[in-house]
Amino acid sequence: MSVRPYLRRTGEGEAHWFVGSLMTVKATGEQTHCRLTVVEFVNPPGFAAPLHRHQHEDEMFYLLSGTTEFRCDGEAFTAGPGDFVLLPLGLPHTFLVGPDEPLHALQITTPSGFEQFAAEAGTPALERRLPDPGPIDPAALGHAAARHGIELLGPPPQH
Repeated sequence: MSVRPYLRRTGEGEAHWFVGSLMTVKATGEQTHCRLTVVEFVNPPGFAAPLHRHQHEDEMFYLLSGTTEFRCDGEAFTAGPGDFVLLPLGLPHTFLVGPDEPLHALQITTPSGFEQFAAEAGTPALERRLPDPGPIDPAALGHAAARHGIELLGPPPQH
């Protein structure tokens, strides 16, 4: 299958509620010859990702608005709008969103595949907004992560 150029406008792309955040897929493996995935994330203020590592892909973030602290392999990076962060494959990492505003970022993973994990672990977003707060099923998240080469290493860090 050949890849064709396309335009994905604001508000377009498959949207999921994923671990308390809104995720909109902008580019899939199918659209990039499995080279990369691009996802637009909105994480709520104070959000923290579980400590984890990717066994198949590098993960990158380009921050559009908000602030966050990335922690990777014993280092910490505080990032804000316009900043780019690389989290190499195999290294344990997490991130903590600042308490004052949501984080709006592009997440790029290479090679592709993250979109499949997020679709399995999340639910289709009924609206393009942050989901209502609610519990996350750690067992279901762990099983989906394991099927997609993501190793959960610990709970989200505390601020």
